[in-house]
Amino acid sequence: MNPLLQGIRVVDMTSVIFGPYCTATLADMGADVIKIEPAGGDEVRRVGRPVVTRGMGPGHMTVNHGKRSVTWNLKTDEGRRQLESLVRSADVFIHNLRADAVARNRLDHETLSALRPDLVYVHCTGFGLDGPYAGRSAYDDIIQAASGAARLLPRVDGNPQPRFLPMAMADKVSGLHAVQAVLGALFHRARTGEGQVVEVPMFECFTHFLLQEHLYGHTFSPPNDGVGYPRQLDPHRQPMRTADDHIVVAPYSDDRWVRFFDAIGEPEFLHRHGLNTARQRFEHLDLLQKKMAEVLPTRSTAQWLALFAAHDIPACRVNDLQDVLDDPHLMAVGFFEKRTHPSEGGYLHMRQPVKFSRAAPAATRGAPLLGEHNDDVF
Repeated sequence: MNPLLQGIRVVDMTSVIFGPYCTATLADMGADVIKIEPAGGDEVRRVGRPVVTRGMGPGHMTVNHGKRSVTWNLKTDEGRRQLESLVRSADVFIHNLRADAVARNRLDHETLSALRPDLVYVHCTGFGLDGPYAGRSAYDDIIQAASGAARLLPRVDGNPQPRFLPMAMADKVSGLHAVQAVLGALFHRARTGEGQVVEVPMFECFTHFLLQEHLYGHTFSPPNDGVGYPRQLDPHRQPMRTADDHIVVAPYSDDRWVRFFDAIGEPEFLHRHGLNTARQRFEHLDLLQKKMAEVLPTRSTAQWLALFAAHDIPACRVNDLQDVLDDPHLMAVGFFEKRTHPSEGGYLHMRQPVKFSRAAPAATRGAPLLGEHNDDVF
């Protein structure tokens, strides 16, 4: 068996996280991703402290693994010839350049598709090009602010200060949308022989992701409730303290709530509070959560996990990021791989989480040095 995207060549002119996360995922599926960088390199190279080589920080090591790097100067005749030669052999051209840079460097679809008529041309934008925000710069912080994500935590804890969700969530969600866009366009090309232009706007991608549950009552016209999914915004539906740490217990079906009170030795609690039917229990979930918070500190996390496992009640200890590195499940499935980089030494690689039964995993290389493959690719 071969890797899923073996034989697909991707010319990558994206930067930071949004586009590079997409193209790293394509590399994980076997695509030959060639990253064209400016002379100073992608900004993400400077995220975190490198071990050996400047520009080989941890951000670059994760989102640019599996790629080759070239630093051709596209403003020169030689650089332009190199680019055009590469595009003729490419299946996908993906970038996140603004319109003025696209025009200045003659990187528009019309110009490049003249070199490769069936080219899949992917433009990662901050905002859709047919709206009033078109052309604005966008980073993860900007999109979290524009989408309403930065006001989610105040809805939960009552602190009115807007706050970011502490991860580059908008970048990565949009990157996954870009992956599906590339695959969809390649599938269309396989059926029809046609290339096309694909626009992946970050604001629309993340808002679409965010509002799947939080559109809530405004799903209907006129609305029958407010925006925001109450279950996700419930201040009591949080990790809870045990005798020695914290735990998450998720008895999110009525039969499991009943089993939960049987397991903790308080089956009469529901009867005492008139919670005798599924409807009554659903309407008083806050009371059930409050009781859970009261009882969990009476035993250790390990004791609760054993008890809930015996009663088929989903539960999990609350890990710190450091704990995840030693998680027994991730260790068993080989999620983390210890590798040796040719110049940077030992590093931890996360394998592609999706498995295909009829495709071999790609043998991805470590993240490239800046311009490492200039001669090799040309």
